[in-house]
Amino acid sequence: MVAAGRSTRVGGDLPKQYVPIHGVPVLLRAVRPFASHPDVAHVVVVLGSGDAEDPPDFLAGLTGDGLAVVAGGRERADSVAAGLQALGPQCEIVLVHDGARPFVERSVIDAVIGHARNGYGAIAAVPVSDTIKEAIGPNPTVVGRTVPRDGLWRAQTPQGFPRRMLEEAYAAAGAGAGGATDDASLVEAYGGVVRLVPDSPRNIKITTRDDLALAEALAGVDA
Repeated sequence: MVAAGRSTRVGGDLPKQYVPIHGVPVLLRAVRPFASHPDVAHVVVVLGSGDAEDPPDFLAGLTGDGLAVVAGGRERADSVAAGLQALGPQCEIVLVHDGARPFVERSVIDAVIGHARNGYGAIAAVPVSDTIKEAIGPNPTVVGRTVPRDGLWRAQTPQGFPRRMLEEAYAAAGAGAGGATDDASLVEAYGGVVRLVPDSPRNIKITTRDDLALAEALAGVDA
């Protein structure tokens, strides 16, 4: 569970992963579906170094043999690597989830685990439905072309892999892993097969204040 970012685009005093949505912090909403899943043996929450030393109180009820908190790094890949190192040797399948995605569905987790157990990478994803424009020039104000959207998917999380596959992909990428925006891209570059798991657009990632407003509305529907 990657949650070491400082969320400058959201603003406010709290990092986005700690902001309450209908009274429940974003990170807690993200962790619960995995902590309660019968096939998940160990959850590692990766926080910023200061927060890892003094985790938020709302995680206290989840800590124990099945949950650990560790410090992340400067880049997302550094945080994922720290989480991998903290997993017990019994964990042969690894799921990576954004701590800022509070609405993951159980069926998606199940499907990602299923592909990983069969030796593949797998990512939650949503087909692109909007028309995609490519901008040109020093400022993104001029349309250069329309990009065909057939076959395009928007990657989300969870992303799941056989542990050895993910560890070897990170080792092969070396310092280049820091530029990766998701783990599947490293596995793809390593030559691994990554399956798509159709996901719901409700599985949003909290990035801006508008995302927080949408999350409040979604949580209200579920309440």
